[in-house]
Amino acid sequence: MLELLPAPPADPLWDLTAEFGADPRPERLNLVLGVYRDQSGVTPVMGAVREAELRLAERSASKEYRGLSGNLAFNRVMLSTVLGDESLTARATAVQTVAGTGALRLLADLIRQTRPGTTVWVSDPAYVNHRPILEAAGLAVRPYRWTDPDGMIADLVLAGRDDVVLIQGCCHNPTGVDPTRDQWETLAAMAAGAGWVPFVDLAYHGLGDGLEADLWATRMLAERLPELLVAVSCSKNFGLYADRTGCAMVLGSSRAALRHVETALQNAARTLYSMPPEHGAAIVTTVLEDAALRAVWRTELDAMRSRIAANRSALVAGLEALGRGDFAAPLALQKGMFAGLGLDAERMRVLRREHAVYGTETGRINIAGIAAERIPQLARGISAVLA
Repeated sequence: MLELLPAPPADPLWDLTAEFGADPRPERLNLVLGVYRDQSGVTPVMGAVREAELRLAERSASKEYRGLSGNLAFNRVMLSTVLGDESLTARATAVQTVAGTGALRLLADLIRQTRPGTTVWVSDPAYVNHRPILEAAGLAVRPYRWTDPDGMIADLVLAGRDDVVLIQGCCHNPTGVDPTRDQWETLAAMAAGAGWVPFVDLAYHGLGDGLEADLWATRMLAERLPELLVAVSCSKNFGLYADRTGCAMVLGSSRAALRHVETALQNAARTLYSMPPEHGAAIVTTVLEDAALRAVWRTELDAMRSRIAANRSALVAGLEALGRGDFAAPLALQKGMFAGLGLDAERMRVLRREHAVYGTETGRINIAGIAAERIPQLARGISAVLA
């Protein structure tokens, strides 16, 4: 049997990470994976998270199964944090998931159950795992242009009533380009008029313009539309990468409209992983339910956001000093952990081979993963491959 297995495609990000690990050059820069690193190059455990873990250890809570929806207190506090208004949480349901990836997959399964044969529109370029997750759930995928606002509108005019549009709520991966508020409102009006359902992927809220500002688009869509799907990750803004903590949310026109949704999500989870891990959800719940801990977390999150913005500004300034102001100008407008350089695969290979800078072949680098003193090296490498 096994000899009949065709060679599957390797994951490009983890392949590049392995190549980086084998690179003997001391000056090499790993800007591939989407993880936040502090000035010393470490992905830190946030102070609020560490305190929450200490409290949980002191309680010595049971490790008994939580149930198919996971930690119910976590689900409630996540709905409140993301949606804010009680009128929105009143017509929403949520289940805990295995990170944002699990939320994407559970909601993709829900789409297949409720709208078999539907098309899910995905941004081009997109997060590398969006299309594989949707296709693994048996859904048809169609691209729409992302960085060209007019092209985006022209593409999504073709989205039909039974379609779903997957859209990142802020800090777009891989481009760092987000719609303006006017553009978001145009998308909401299009969805209302055509009847398609937005499917919001929230993985980086708090790392762009601040937590409330980054959640504005999701809340606006929830207020204006009868249905909304939201996949939420706690990996980035809580630093819980290895604890795989996330949430799948569904908003309907009323509580009655949601009467079968949670069961459908539970059934999907049962066949995939049964139930999600407890530790990360317990940490997030402990932080968000305690006013003092929540304030500490918000302060730390703002500090992370400020450091990312400072790195981006320093890279822009470095490129401008090297005579690359035209190339740097779009980078200054981007938000979040990633910078979309707009370099083709060959130039990214040259950047890696000749300048020891590892980014993806789609032109994405993790601006949150570099120490400030290494930014001049990055700027010189980019300038060299442009020459």
